[in-house]
Amino acid sequence: IGTPHVFHMDNTLLCLDAGKAVLCEKPFTINADQARRVVARAREKGLFLMEAMWTRFFPAMDRLRDLLAEGTIGELRMLYADFGFRVDINPKGRLFDLALGGGALLDVGIYPVSLASMLLGSPAQISSQAHLGVTGADEQTAVILGYAGGELALLSCATRTLTPQTATLIGTGGTLVIERPWWTPERFTLVLPEMGEQIVQVPFEGNGYQYEAAAVGDCLRAGKLEHDLMPLDETVRLMETLDAIRAPWGLKYPGE
Repeated sequence: IGTPHVFHMDNTLLCLDAGKAVLCEKPFTINADQARRVVARAREKGLFLMEAMWTRFFPAMDRLRDLLAEGTIGELRMLYADFGFRVDINPKGRLFDLALGGGALLDVGIYPVSLASMLLGSPAQISSQAHLGVTGADEQTAVILGYAGGELALLSCATRTLTPQTATLIGTGGTLVIERPWWTPERFTLVLPEMGEQIVQVPFEGNGYQYEAAAVGDCLRAGKLEHDLMPLDETVRLMETLDAIRAPWGLKYPGE
């Protein structure tokens, strides 16, 4: 399902009530309350459900997780990630209209927040600042996430500002940069003190959506109701994080 964000919950519930497995576009819902409702329905019905965070399923992300597990850059301490682009303001378009779930955080901020969650888990502290445009939607947002072990994630997103579109992982023994555009990854720059700079290429085929689709197909054939790379409890926690990020701005969507 890839309709505007405000319709994700209604459409997903409609499919679940019809007995259909669902792969729902990110962000999963408008807020955590909606996410909990959808997840509860899927579990009640015994049906497969997953948030469509396709980035996690690229071959390069498999390689990234392997490198981290092997301790290639040591203990991960900091993450910098952004997803920003510039488009003209369209007050009735889905990027700017609050009735359509408009705003940089929900549209593309979910990407760096999800990356941080995959790498570092759930944050213990959340700070944010945003510029709200003429429609009330956030047009650029900066976020700092703090973790129990002292790790930090510095994230940003924008719909009116073109950003570098890279992700930098800084460990105690080196640095790994996922090159632009990091959410469709196929090239890393690995910097290790004793080995200098290395380029790691992990190309993908087609437009990249097939890896996520294949993963869902594997789950359905195996009778699994969730995928280990994008479990439902994590999706709910991500929505809780997004709620907490925008809470200080007073940004509310229709019906909240």
